[in-house]
Amino acid sequence: MRILRRAPLALVPALAALALAPVAPQAVADPTTPAPVTEPAPRAVTRLATDEGTGGAVTSVDPEATRIGLKVLESGGNAVDAAVATAAALGVTEPFSAGIGGGGYLMRLDGRTGKVLTIDGRESAPSRSPKRTMFLDPATGDPYPFYPDLVTSGLAVGTPGTVATWEEALERWGSRSMRTLLRPAAELARDGFEVDRTFAEQVEANADRFAQIGSTAALFLPDGQTPAVGSTFRNPGLAKTYDQIGRQGAKAFYRGRIARNIVRTVKAPPVLDGDLPVPPGHLREKDLKTYDVRVRKPLTLDYRGFEVHGMGSSSSGGSTVGQALAILERMPLSSWTDERVQHAVLEASALAFADRAAYVGDRDFVKVPDEALLDPEYADERLCAVSMAQATPKPLDAGDVRRYDGRCEPGAEREGTSVEAEDHENTETTHLVVTDRWGTVVSYTLTIEQTGGAGIVVPGRGFLLNNELTDFSLTWKRRDPNRVEPGKRPRSSMAPTIVTEKGKPLVALGSPGGSTIITTVLGLLVDFIDRGQTLEDAVAAPRATQRNTVWVDAEPAWLEAWGGDLEPFGHLLRETTLPGGEIGAATGIEFLRGKQVIAVAEPVRRGGGDARVVDRR
Repeated sequence: MRILRRAPLALVPALAALALAPVAPQAVADPTTPAPVTEPAPRAVTRLATDEGTGGAVTSVDPEATRIGLKVLESGGNAVDAAVATAAALGVTEPFSAGIGGGGYLMRLDGRTGKVLTIDGRESAPSRSPKRTMFLDPATGDPYPFYPDLVTSGLAVGTPGTVATWEEALERWGSRSMRTLLRPAAELARDGFEVDRTFAEQVEANADRFAQIGSTAALFLPDGQTPAVGSTFRNPGLAKTYDQIGRQGAKAFYRGRIARNIVRTVKAPPVLDGDLPVPPGHLREKDLKTYDVRVRKPLTLDYRGFEVHGMGSSSSGGSTVGQALAILERMPLSSWTDERVQHAVLEASALAFADRAAYVGDRDFVKVPDEALLDPEYADERLCAVSMAQATPKPLDAGDVRRYDGRCEPGAEREGTSVEAEDHENTETTHLVVTDRWGTVVSYTLTIEQTGGAGIVVPGRGFLLNNELTDFSLTWKRRDPNRVEPGKRPRSSMAPTIVTEKGKPLVALGSPGGSTIITTVLGLLVDFIDRGQTLEDAVAAPRATQRNTVWVDAEPAWLEAWGGDLEPFGHLLRETTLPGGEIGAATGIEFLRGKQVIAVAEPVRRGGGDARVVDRR
């Protein structure tokens, strides 16, 4: 089955424009006492949102990172090599979204066999994490205020998994050494890069809390000032850290001096005078020594004749996107009007999010009913809870995965497991996609959670620690699949995705955005498969998100395009309060006949991404 492409019906011109403005930054003399400089940046890089050709491709949110990954492919490296090099570069230029202080999920499709495997490199709770009192202030017995108090704390820091992910991927599938692949990112950190508007705005948004952490203020607020757009930013501390990991491998990070530096920082954050409590965390050297990634098969759903490969638990991305697609497959979306398709997607998303809250957590601690959630009979039964003619009041109850037969009477009431899920996931994360000349594909989402993570730079090391443990439910409940437990991984929404047709790649994509990752990926797949849009148009299209809440949050352009058509359905619509009024920042690669590919990044969101092919047509 091939998809007939058609032009999108509701694209807004502003969202289709390319973001071509060059970027530039602020210098850091050393990892603890950086100083601004005024000399020109060592290189100026423009952004390209779409590129078509052969020989391989890289797409990410940053032109420096894409350039580094592309050079790996051009020199004969494979997709995994390029993905690691690109991710390391993003740790330099996108330090508030991702880095070695965090974790993520990597998916790989083998170009020769078509086999898909995933690496779960999610952060984990320390082995001495208290259960019921993890997020309570011992002085008052009350929960810490979420932001900035709990986010900016050692308590929020989970055992990082990014470096272990890189090593596992390279040992299994790489053709280059860690040292070779980290060298370009180390040089970028040492030589400097241009600060763009997004980088400067992210520092400014975090300035109050960054200023209260000595190591963070020294790196990102030299002389108390936000790095200026157009200045050069250097991070020699991170360059040295990359050099050490390159020489010694992941053991340099998980054992020895770097590990001790991390643990010391978590247990005694370098706090300056200020009003933030910055409570210490529970991370120990043993937690780093015993950390391991999980290599598993993906969750795979047959959707309209294609195989959609998603990420399994500890992420909810694959199961929630997959369940929504299973529900939508009951409907002939390709023959429906666009507003009816939008309504169906919103309702299916709400149903899937209701079940996500009730059933999905770390599969090593929770029995996740993936088979039931993706079962066509269960999808048929879940449809009984909503109407395709009218928006159903939210939040919806979860379904019963233990007892279902795919039947229901119109208007019948069903018992469900009502779970009120807390959602504190932040919008920051990053996603990259790579393919090589051999047809192997990598779709990789990585993060440090909040914009700026915990806000704590490991002194002298140049990287921010994650605040991933705030993805656990902050109130402990016995039946909650996402309650905190020692060694457990908090539920994620990251959704690296690869779609195949008879084992051959059709499209690979993903996005940042906290729990909106799920709705962004779902929307991209529906636009691409059901509505016949090109990936380029699907990425540029306006977005909305329905996560089983009273309100549908939407970008202004989406409200302009669809608001008038969907209000009669009874949806409660409002403009998103997410930074910049934007939802997600997708990247992807579309595979054409032969070896031709189209690499796609955002044209506008977050200042625009960068997509490049090895050989242009």
